[in-house]
Amino acid sequence: MIDCMIIGDSIAVGTAVYRPECVSYSKGGINTWQWNKMYGDKDLSANTVIISLATNDHKHIKTEKELLTMRSKVKASKVFWILPVGNLPKSEVSIGQIQRIVTDVAKKNGDVVLPITRVQSDKIHPSWDGYKELAGKTK
Repeated sequence: MIDCMIIGDSIAVGTAVYRPECVSYSKGGINTWQWNKMYGDKDLSANTVIISLATNDHKHIKTEKELLTMRSKVKASKVFWILPVGNLPKSEVSIGQIQRIVTDVAKKNGDVVLPITRVQSDKIHPSWDGYKELAGKTK
């Protein structure tokens, strides 16, 4: 079994920089629906899985349904969710709503939610110290 897997968006890509030993199914700018379409057929079995999704979701994405679909395929001893801290106004979905959905899906599965505490000037992505902090909490 794979020891560590990272799945998700650009925040997942950045986290993978600090966890190079992890298999990464991540792509910058991707929303949850796109992730399921692109990577939904992958084997998502690993000892540890780190998920960063929903930051790029917009009003036309059924975020909860898509996250539940993805999470149902994850088989892991430990699952960590990186809680989105911001999104683009054009998404027309409040970040509070996205955070509630991510937290609810994680809670339903007994997963750990990790907040982003250090951000870049865009108020969306972690700073490099923030990525390093997140990666350290997933070991």
